[in-house]
Amino acid sequence: MNIPPLAERLRPTVLEQLTGQQHLTGQGSILRTAIENGKVPSMILWGPPGVGKTTLANVIAQTLKIPFYQLSAISSGVKEIREVIEMARSQSGVILFIDEIHRFNKGQQDALLGAVEKGIITLIGATTENPSFEVNSALLSRCQVYVLKALDENELHTLLQQALVNDSILSKKNITLKETNALIMISGGDARKLLNLLELVTDVMGNNAVITDEDVMKIAQQRIALYDKKGEQHYDIVSAFIKSMRGSDPNGAVYWLARMIEGGEDVKFIARRMLIFASEDIGNANPNALLLANSTFQAVNVIGYPESNLILSQCAIYLACSVKSNSATMAIGAASAAVKLQHDLPVPLHLRNAPTKMMKQMDYGKNYKYAHNYDNNFVLQQFLPDALEGKVFYSPQNNSREEEIRKFLKERWGKKYNY
Repeated sequence: MNIPPLAERLRPTVLEQLTGQQHLTGQGSILRTAIENGKVPSMILWGPPGVGKTTLANVIAQTLKIPFYQLSAISSGVKEIREVIEMARSQSGVILFIDEIHRFNKGQQDALLGAVEKGIITLIGATTENPSFEVNSALLSRCQVYVLKALDENELHTLLQQALVNDSILSKKNITLKETNALIMISGGDARKLLNLLELVTDVMGNNAVITDEDVMKIAQQRIALYDKKGEQHYDIVSAFIKSMRGSDPNGAVYWLARMIEGGEDVKFIARRMLIFASEDIGNANPNALLLANSTFQAVNVIGYPESNLILSQCAIYLACSVKSNSATMAIGAASAAVKLQHDLPVPLHLRNAPTKMMKQMDYGKNYKYAHNYDNNFVLQQFLPDALEGKVFYSPQNNSREEEIRKFLKERWGKKYNY
């Protein structure tokens, strides 16, 4: 007899059984209210793996007692979409759930448009990627986007206890969880990963086991290759990739890149991570990094696998070998913190726009100095709110390019910004 895995055995069937996502499914929430009223919109469920996207789609269908069809964007295409739509024409209120909808190309997504617009189907798409990048605007405009969050530590503890008490198999094993830090840490907020690991550990240790963090780490490390092959370490692998580039190690970078490629990672996901990295970790120390990363992103969108492997490798090596600076990241972080602390500081009068006579009479724009009218296209004046005068958000770091920037700023601003 083929026994389903623990995560499947414990999959909730009603809203009350769901763990986490209370902002969506708790009493009085927008989505729960829509479900209770029997009318849900087409939607995109966006969140990391193992947070309940598929489960929520199933619960919606079971609660509303309407036909439910499920497709995977990995194995399905336009043909399968059209077959479901044809079946839906003779039924009422059909839900079509598409897992990993971000993997559908424009043509496949366009095949859904008419049926969604006419109400033939209610679409529920699940994605781990930002839908504003991966779902075409026409389809996205017809869907509500709901963001699902990684489960927090308390919610993961709840799942572990539910598994030991409620599961028909584990409840008979008399398992004691002496320590849970390793289970929680390795799961990374992914409920499915947590339950898979718990099942693995209990299978190895047997009945009456007293599970410690050391036991979990030892067993997890022995089986780590299995998890990698199934893509369970998606976020761990990309983290290692980014940290290798940040640490200027091209060998580590191409190794983790190869792991992602061999694991079937979306080529656009890898390219997008390098595009972000180029600004976050290199920035103005080497502005060409952003240009190359952007060219890489554009190129792999056109070419795809397997030839994109070469382009990704070239870019990853270049980024790893580039001089590093996180000054742009630190600058926007410091500026955002200042805005959150005092979000309504007035714009100085001389910087305000003055399109009307009344505004000019109120001194909007008065005494503003047009930089191009002065030597070196610069004149000393204040651009921050009065309460932040002299506050430095951007600090050039110690690399040749930013030393040039520091010199430029010091020559112009003198002691005002203490460069």
